[in-house]
Parts: sequence; structure tokens; C-alpha cells
Amino acid sequence: MTESRSGAGGPRGDAEVPAFWKALGLPGLIDVHVHFMPPRLMARVWEYFDRAGPLLGREWPIRYRFPEEERIAYLRTLGVRAFTSLAYPHKPGMAASLNEWTAAFAERVPECLPTATLYPEPGVAEYVRRAVEGGTKVFKVHLQVGGFDPRAPELDPVWGLLSDAAIPVIVHAGSGPVANGYTGPEPFGGVLARHPRLTAIIAHLGAPEFEGFFELADRYERVHLDTTMAFTDFFSALGSFPEALRPRLRDLGLNGRILLGTDFPNISYEYAHQLDALARLDLGDDWLRAVCWDAPAQLLDLSPPG
Repeated sequence: MTESRSGAGGPRGDAEVPAFWKALGLPGLIDVHVHFMPPRLMARVWEYFDRAGPLLGREWPIRYRFPEEERIAYLRTLGVRAFTSLAYPHKPGMAASLNEWTAAFAERVPECLPTATLYPEPGVAEYVRRAVEGGTKVFKVHLQVGGFDPRAPELDPVWGLLSDAAIPVIVHAGSGPVANGYTGPEPFGGVLARHPRLTAIIAHLGAPEFEGFFELADRYERVHLDTTMAFTDFFSALGSFPEALRPRLRDLGLNGRILLGTDFPNISYEYAHQLDALARLDLGDDWLRAVCWDAPAQLLDLSPPG
């Protein structure tokens, strides 16, 4: 019988992560917000982080700057049984080739969920349809980096396709760390108004516009939120999570609407710190089990490892 963790903190370092999920009685972790990209693109992303580029607004050292195979092995050591390969374009002409790369990556890495992305451009409906027919389980949209309006006319049939297919879309729609004209709840809220059955996962709990994105989750039953970086010490610069939302955070989690995400490898602290930050909320073991395994497993139709 699994010993209860109620009131206990989370792992104090990465070496303690397996003990954390084992104490919860879980078969491991499911992390919906992990980045794997073509090596040259990943190197350019890390260079941007090194320069503290304008979309970051602060220094952002990368802790897990390992070669690709070492990063995969590290996630396995932690007990991450399923993860995404979130790649995203910052200009037209990138998305289709990124989708080819992430599909091939998922074929050779069993734990990786087939992941794809999109951009408002000619041909977007065609390559999104190919990705859907090819078995993609998750899409990634980054409004803050991409700098585009999710309500763009060429995306309307795409949102309809993804809504009908019930494929989750992880959307960085919040204005953190630096806003642009298409971040915040209103632009993506306009998409949901037209496609209320779209399955969406709002990255970073929608920070810093927590209230607005929680309102979207209240309004649309297929809107979820991921925990990426939320409640970590590094994340506090984006603003504190409103105390008034804690009961709603608990309820959404217990109802399968909050999912574990970390931003691995592009974080400046140990992976364990994200789990400790969630445990320190003291929302209960059932909440942690739902967030770390049950909710993403159900949403993504994943079975426990054999």
C-alpha cells in the first residue's frame, strides 16, 4: 500500500524525483511541455537565451544544455514516461519541415508523443491535415514568439479540423515573459468563441493573465492549463499567482484540467524544483496524482507502461 504524502514537500533534487512519483503510487510522470528541436534550431534558441533576447526580458541560463541523446536519457532516469517535442516557427516557411523532424523524432523515441506545429501561411491547412492523418497527438502554437493573430482567416479551418479531431493544442497565449499584440486572453479567446469544442492547453497557466485564462477554462470545458514553470522561484518575476484562484486551481486539477509541464531543457533550475513547487501548494496527493499522471494520460489516451 502506498504511503500518503499529504503535507510533505516535493523532491529536493533530481535524484529524488523517482521517489516522489513512487510515493504517489504513480508509474512515472507525463510531461506535456518539453522541447526537442532540430539540433541547429535548438542551438540558435539557446544562443537567443544566452543573449537574453528581447522576447525574454531577463537572463535565462539553460541548465540542461546536453546533447540530444543525453537529454532523452536524463528524462528516462527521472521517470518521465511520456513527453512532447515542442518545436515552433517564428516566421513563415518553417512549420512543415519542423513537423517532418518531430514526426521522425517520435518514431525513434518511444516515449515522445508525435507533436506538430503551425503558422498562418499558405498551405497551413494541408500540412496540418497531413500531420493529423499521420498520427500527431499534440500541436504547439507559440503566439508570443510567432507574433501572429490566432484569429487569422487562414487558421480558421485549421482550428475547426483540430477541434473535430480532438487533438490538444498547447498554446503559449499569455503575455509572459514579454507581451506582444496577440498575447493575453482576448485573441485566443476569440478562437474559442468560434470553436468552443477545441481542446486547448494554455501554457504556463496563462501567466501573467492568470484570471483571464482561468475564466476561459470556466467557460470552455475542453480548455486545460499546464503548470510549466508556475510557482517556481524563477517564475516569480512574472507575477504572483492570485491567492483567490487557489480553490479554482485545486478544482480544475481534480477535474483533470491541469497538466504537468516543465519547459525541459530550457530551464535554469533542476527539474525537481517544478515538482517541489507543486507539492508545496499543499493541494493534496490526489491533486498531484491528477496533474502528474492521471489527467494527461486520459487526455492523451496513454496507458501505463508495461
